Amino acid sequence: MKEEKLSLLQRCIKWREANIKEKQFILILSFLVGIFTAFAALILKFFIHQIQNFLTDNFNVTQANYLYLVYPVVGIFLAGWFVRNIVKDDISHGVTKILYAISRRQGRIKRHNIWSSTIASAITIGFGGSVGAEAPIVLTGSAIGSNLGSVFKMEHRTLMLLVGCGAAGAVAGIFKAPIAGLVFTLEVLMIDLTMSSLLPLLISAVTAATVSYITTGTEAMFKFHLDQAFELERIPYVILLGIFCGLVSLYFTRAMNSVEGVFGKLNNPYKKLAFGG
Repeated sequence: MKEEKLSLLQRCIKWREANIKEKQFILILSFLVGIFTAFAALILKFFIHQIQNFLTDNFNVTQANYLYLVYPVVGIFLAGWFVRNIVKDDISHGVTKILYAISRRQGRIKRHNIWSSTIASAITIGFGGSVGAEAPIVLTGSAIGSNLGSVFKMEHRTLMLLVGCGAAGAVAGIFKAPIAGLVFTLEVLMIDLTMSSLLPLLISAVTAATVSYITTGTEAMFKFHLDQAFELERIPYVILLGIFCGLVSLYFTRAMNSVEGVFGKLNNPYKKLAFGG
């Protein structure tokens, strides 16, 4: 049965090579990546909300509850157990893992990253852990792009492009923001801005955002109302705000790396749980 499946896949690859040009097939793959990453983002949000609702269903929102202090510790323990005993691999930081795959592994990301980051982060966030869903869904999307390209035996340059398509689609799908997904990929992952790379990235981002709009409605995730028009006199203050935010980002990155170094010296996971939790 396995040999039949492999031979069928090989026949599909040969048919594709004979009938569909490389550039056209990349556009098809980028469209599929956009669809898959959008559904991955929806699944992540669904799991987070389901866990949250299950844990806080009988809570009185107007009063304090000591379980808000207990749940994050339990979530960290469960996520750690899941990674150690089921995944049995370091899922690492999402963006760091992607950059490593691009620079050292020719755009190849392990298959378990398609689902491991989603489950681990859903547990952590659903239990109230102070983390975000951005990095896990970006890693999930990039893993989808990488493995989809690997299935069709694409070369490493195309794999790296599909990794970027997955990241763009993931950000666009979870935030309903296609431009944000495109800019994130170009700035953070440093994908070359050429016409051959821009179009697949746009297709993945727009497709993922469209799927999110169709499935969850047209309401924006982050809404704001502009009461007054922007005035040029405010530009110096905006520049100061940018400098301040940049310094805060630098502090956060270095502080996080320092804390990680301290926890990296703790071999016992229960010690990490006791201090971190």
